[in-house]
Amino acid sequence: MKTVEIKSLTESHIINTYGLRNLAFVRGKGTSLWDAEGNEYLDFFGGIAVTALGHCHPKVTDAIAKQAATLVHVSNLFLTQPCAELAALLTKHSFADKWFFSNCGATAIEASIKLSRRYWAQKGTPKPTIVAMNQSFHGRTLATITATGQPKYQDGFAPLLPGITHVPFNDIEALKKALTPEVGAVLLEPVQGEGGIRVVDADYLKAVRALCDAKRVLLILDEIQCGMGRTGTLFAHEQYGIQPDIIALAKALANGMPIGAMGCTEEVASGFSVGSHASTFGGNPVCAAAAVATLEEMIAPGFLDGVKKVSAHFFDKLSELKSKHSKIKEVRGKGLMIGVELDEPAGPIIAKMLEARIVCGPAGPNVLRFVPPLIVTTDQVDHVIATLDRVLGA
Repeated sequence: MKTVEIKSLTESHIINTYGLRNLAFVRGKGTSLWDAEGNEYLDFFGGIAVTALGHCHPKVTDAIAKQAATLVHVSNLFLTQPCAELAALLTKHSFADKWFFSNCGATAIEASIKLSRRYWAQKGTPKPTIVAMNQSFHGRTLATITATGQPKYQDGFAPLLPGITHVPFNDIEALKKALTPEVGAVLLEPVQGEGGIRVVDADYLKAVRALCDAKRVLLILDEIQCGMGRTGTLFAHEQYGIQPDIIALAKALANGMPIGAMGCTEEVASGFSVGSHASTFGGNPVCAAAAVATLEEMIAPGFLDGVKKVSAHFFDKLSELKSKHSKIKEVRGKGLMIGVELDEPAGPIIAKMLEARIVCGPAGPNVLRFVPPLIVTTDQVDHVIATLDRVLGA
């Protein structure tokens, strides 16, 4: 099927919530994608930070195929081996003692919000309010767009969920004022993704942790985009010397298979009990098997060191490009989660990069986002830099 046929079927039968789409990808391998006409593209967007090991990674593909031929689904009223193995592996390599598996990032945040509220209710001291950050993004469900600190995602969906307030990111004084006795949790992204690739200040995050401890407030970290090796460590918060009470993961967790995870301490896990939360497809055996294979690759010796090496090279080259092009206002990010802020809309630049067969994307109207597979090479970075140089100078 050619692109024109795929486009016709899509426009005829799928609600258009994604805008104009003229490109259909039909195959992927490693860092490459191919369209319906056989043209090859270099992927520096990774399905929005999802295919961290590249497309069709052989070990992940093998795990999916074997599990799909063994057991695809049973109710969560029964045990499954992949789900148990994934939880044990995540626990071994994180602060969390217990896990709840869902279908995506939004449902992992939903689980986090519900757990916070129920934890304090179970304690006999209800504290239902959540404080989130301006410019944040936490998902597309009604609760998660309420937690999202960007009005454009909330337009037309009122009334929103009560009990969620917002404060400026990286402003500890504003947070102090917001922590009333009704507040049970603070929710933030160590690196804001859709908010423009904005990195949390180290002193701020440490101060947030200390403030939460002093006020008996839970700290929820949304590492849906910045977790799973994206910043050069398995979890972004590891670089700040703090631990949250709850963490939400998704995106790269199973390298493209749909899964979300909410992890927490043993104490906080006591907020949930039998029947208090559930998910029909959460921890699906095929998705869980893919996640186990993905995680094993990420924790293998040298993998994360490679991410740091390529990241350093990428930032160096972007810094050189910034000194050459006045259109670039700022280069920011961490690891291979990089934002290039421009003094003009990013859309036309993204389109020109796509014409040159390089896939990247936006993080807000003026920010160019690079979240490639974590297996990209310095040579591929150099190719992207040279292409961006030409596009910016055109």
